[in-house]
Amino acid sequence: MSMQPSGPAEIPVETVRVARAAFPKGSLAIRVRDELGPLFTDEEFADLFPARGKPAWSPGRLALVLVLQFVEGLTDRQAAEAVRARIDFKYALALELADPGFDFSVLSEFRDRLIEADAGRMVLDGILAAAREKGLLKTAGRARTDSTHVQSAARELCWLEMVAETLRSALNTLAQAAPDWLVEIAEPDWFRHYATRAEDSRFPKAHARRVEVGRRIGTDGTRLLEAVFSPRAPAGLRELEQVQLLRRMWVQHFHLVGGEVRRRDPKDRPPGAKRLVTPYDPEARGSKKRDVLWDGYKTHLTETCEPGTPNLITNVATTDATVPDSVMSGTIHNGLAERDCLPGEHWVDTGYATATQIAAARREHGIELHGPLQAVTVAQAKNGSGYEQDAFTIDWDQQHVTCPNGATSTQWALRSSQQQLPVIRVRFSPADCRRCPALRDCVSSPKAERRELTLRQHDEHQALQRTRALQQTDAWKDRYKIRAGVEGTISQAVGRCGLRRSRYRGLAKTSLQHQLTGAAINLARIDAHLTETPRARTRTSHFAALRPADQKIDGAKQQGPN
Repeated sequence: MSMQPSGPAEIPVETVRVARAAFPKGSLAIRVRDELGPLFTDEEFADLFPARGKPAWSPGRLALVLVLQFVEGLTDRQAAEAVRARIDFKYALALELADPGFDFSVLSEFRDRLIEADAGRMVLDGILAAAREKGLLKTAGRARTDSTHVQSAARELCWLEMVAETLRSALNTLAQAAPDWLVEIAEPDWFRHYATRAEDSRFPKAHARRVEVGRRIGTDGTRLLEAVFSPRAPAGLRELEQVQLLRRMWVQHFHLVGGEVRRRDPKDRPPGAKRLVTPYDPEARGSKKRDVLWDGYKTHLTETCEPGTPNLITNVATTDATVPDSVMSGTIHNGLAERDCLPGEHWVDTGYATATQIAAARREHGIELHGPLQAVTVAQAKNGSGYEQDAFTIDWDQQHVTCPNGATSTQWALRSSQQQLPVIRVRFSPADCRRCPALRDCVSSPKAERRELTLRQHDEHQALQRTRALQQTDAWKDRYKIRAGVEGTISQAVGRCGLRRSRYRGLAKTSLQHQLTGAAINLARIDAHLTETPRARTRTSHFAALRPADQKIDGAKQQGPN
């Protein structure tokens, strides 16, 4: 399928006449077209199509259809039907009233082209470029970011279902690739156990019997892998995706003990970042945040928050569920820099704000990263006795530290933390510390004979000290209320676009879904701005409204304007 680019089309006169008559007050699609004009051109997507072949439907129009699809929460069939039947869609797409549109499968094919070229960001960028041209996007002021969990499109499985379905999936793949060979090596019981879905059968309730079933599945899978990797197996079977997935799953969950297949001990399994959770979405990972457990991904939304203009999403980043917020600030800032959307102030929650990220944001992008720092967790800070790190005097030029009682450190060495970040290890002499009357309060271990400190790099240490002091002021706490508005953005994306449930399988497709979600929310907010629709206020119950002004509700989040 090829594509012959065409310039922005004028809206046919008859389409304009009928649309104005049918929508005298306008609609979102009509208002956005009138205000922003054609959002996408065919030339932007020319690289996604070959030079020869059957002409493709206009990719510029398809990109707009994808965004409108997410604005209204439509399926592919419904979106294709809307292009054929709805006048406001024809107006926004500049189509003749008699235009037959396209088959719904074209949307899936176009998404695949966007994913292959990693072009999902182009859709969000097109909305932002049009908004900037019309003066609806201000980026030099403040921005705010938060993340939320995203459930995988694949159903959550218990352990027995997971390994049974992994084996069944591999058997189905081999049945297509080498049916005669599989009939020869298959055990008679395999057809009884793995011919249907695991959810269609009942696993035993007794623990001992469930262990026995797990051992049987592990043994059957091991036999299949031995047959596939034997010299007599047909060529190419071991490279099949589901076979490789079976091998990875079995390495993670089973091992041989005395010639028998046994389930691995939990401590012997890989960390969550590598552990598979379903055979039908190999990139999904299991994670936990406070009391929320999920299998899937995590997405980070960044938006502007300046008065007088709509709050527009300027960056969307999607990762697997195990990537912590603390490493995402740099990625988010790089994405904002590529779009020329860097703010002066970036407001985040505790997960993002670390000394390393604060210093890097200021050094690399000139951004003031604001977010509550995590509390000090060393023993001296917890029990209130002894000396915290702030009580020590640091001489960065001479590379030594002086304790409150006048002793000077004897060792200063560059090391790496558990997160592989550069730190400085400082040690005092045991001879100095033994005769100190405050030794037992100064060190955390009852057997320790000297104090040790772990310092950050100089610029990070200064940023940490400066930020901790700033965050104690009432002025900063009052300004920090602006961050709470991003919670409303996530709520809108969840309610309107289904943000917390992936429509597709795989990180790339889920990431495209979130780029389209960001573009859809931006269109909806631009439309709300044009119609002067007031922003939703934080809901307060009648009883909560009676709360005295100087009293806080435990566990409640302090909400700000969104």
